[in-house]
Order: sequence, then C-alpha cells, then structure tokens
Amino acid sequence: MIFMPAKRPPIPLSRERIIEAALHIADSQGLRRLTMRRLGDALQVEAMAIYHHLPRGKEALMDALAEHVTTVHVEQRPTWQETAKAWCRAERELLREHPGVLALALTKPPKGTTLIALREQTEQLADGGLGDAPDAVRALRAFVYGSVAVEIQRSGWADPEVDEWVRRDERADADFERGLDALLKGLQT
Repeated sequence: MIFMPAKRPPIPLSRERIIEAALHIADSQGLRRLTMRRLGDALQVEAMAIYHHLPRGKEALMDALAEHVTTVHVEQRPTWQETAKAWCRAERELLREHPGVLALALTKPPKGTTLIALREQTEQLADGGLGDAPDAVRALRAFVYGSVAVEIQRSGWADPEVDEWVRRDERADADFERGLDALLKGLQT
C-alpha cells in the first residue's frame, strides 16, 4: 500500500492576504511589475478571484495599498510634541518598510482608514494644546513623506544597477530627528 501525503487545504483568499502579496511584489520588483495576473500567480489563484475581494480591481488594489502604508495610530502622549513625534516616527517606519508603494502614498488622496487616522491625530494634537492642529498635521505629513522619499532615493532601492540597497542609514535617522525637532519648534509659535 502506498501512502500519499495529505494535501494541505488552500489558504483562503482574503483582502489582507492580497494586500500582503501585493506589497511583497511592489517592494521587491516595483509598482510597475504589480499586475493582477502576477498577483494571482503569487497567491496561487486565478487573477479573477481577486476581484471578489477588490471589485474595482487594480484601482481598488492601489487604493488599498496606499491606505495600508498611510494609516498610523499612536496613543496620546503627555504633550502634543511627543504625540507628533510618535506619529511621525511610526509613519516613517511604515513607509520605509514598503518603498515600492511610496509613490501611491505621495499621490493618492487620503481615504478610509487614513482619513480616520488623520482626524485622530488632529484631535490628539488639539487636545494636547496645539492651536492650529490641522495645519500642523499637513506640515508633519509633508515633512515625513518628503524625508522618506529622499531617503529611499538615496538608498538605491529603485536603481537597477544597485545590487543591495541601504535599508538603514544613521545619517538619515539623524537628519530626520533634526528636521522633526525644527519643525515642531516652528509649530509652537
């Protein structure tokens, strides 16, 4: 008698699984290489199965990826400055983890959970005593996204001639903290 190993049941397709696979493709191969067919292959499903979870297809996928890397929540800190720093550091880390979708974070208007997170941050800064919290949130976002864009550009991530890109740069960390401190001082006035 020959025993055949039992087949594992397929992992059910979910929105979260689709997003994780799409992030992996975008981060390792670039956003241009992310197609529904390639994503289906990575998930071991027909590309059409993805549409059940993302009915608007590629557009919905791009929105979901942008939302994934721009939705950050932090606990309220004792001061608005500490809350702002926590948010900026968390957002920077999330964006740096997924350089392949930075372009979406920079170009897609905030939607869904991102809008909720931005409202939450605005409320936290206002509750912490900052007078013009909405303007501060816009300035902080611009600083974080711009600094990450420069950092990824310098890292060599998108350069096809670079064999291994620099994921961590101590100088970039110091530049970020210095810029963040200067921005927070400017927002106090």
